[in-house]
Amino acid sequence: MSQTSKPGGKKPEKGRTGHPKQGNRNKDNVEVSAEQGVRLNKYIANSGVCSRREADELIRSGSVKVNGKTITELGTRVNISDSISYDGKSLKGERKVYVLLNKPKDTVTTVKDTHGRKTVMDIVSGCCRERIYPVGRLDRNTTGLLLLTNDGELAEALSHPSYNKKKIYHIHLERDLEKEDMEKLNEGFELEDGFIKPDRIEYVEGADLRQVGIEIHSGRNRVVRRMFEHIDHKVLRLDRVYFAGLTKKGLSKGRWRHLSQNEVYMLKMSIPRKKPERS
Repeated sequence: MSQTSKPGGKKPEKGRTGHPKQGNRNKDNVEVSAEQGVRLNKYIANSGVCSRREADELIRSGSVKVNGKTITELGTRVNISDSISYDGKSLKGERKVYVLLNKPKDTVTTVKDTHGRKTVMDIVSGCCRERIYPVGRLDRNTTGLLLLTNDGELAEALSHPSYNKKKIYHIHLERDLEKEDMEKLNEGFELEDGFIKPDRIEYVEGADLRQVGIEIHSGRNRVVRRMFEHIDHKVLRLDRVYFAGLTKKGLSKGRWRHLSQNEVYMLKMSIPRKKPERS
């Protein structure tokens, strides 16, 4: 990791010996710039390998090298001039790709399926050269909006339970949802993994009583289907029509598109800012 001087043409700070002050060395004996650079886990996430949390595990396991030296210390910073590799393969900062898919039925939300079923990656296979992956998960028979990206930091934030961004589903039930059951849903109730209550639920305008729209923030597994199972209603179709400010407008089933710059900006601005990391 190269030594850099401060902006504005100032000379490098001198140490007690009178020589230019060097960057800190971590326990792996690799020099780290005290002035610039990004954390190694963020660099790995930005390269599209995994999330920052998963990158920490790769570092701990000794799978990552910086300038030929194995790094195991979390918090190590790197510069753009450094050579970073994972399992012997060089990592480079990729351009960020954001793809919105209107997921069809009978498609699994995974990168690869061991049972040979169709995956969301099969649908978007020609969208870019970069390695992207799904943000969150939709059940095999749940349709609707699914975001795919190689932006590990954004993906981790959107998937985290504390993110709490709005999701809206259009639900088709096997039978009419009576007023009493609607009231039960509005009041909320206990499921096996805790209390649940929708932010909003109402009948779909112009449709019969078997179609409802539900707004919810929870990201718990199969939570919408389980809510209706709890009141003895079977969900025939479940379609996510809104996710974190994104809609299906102009996007038919099985089709995808790249997000606009404004949409990417909107997503990033909706993520709570973290406190600056210390060197």
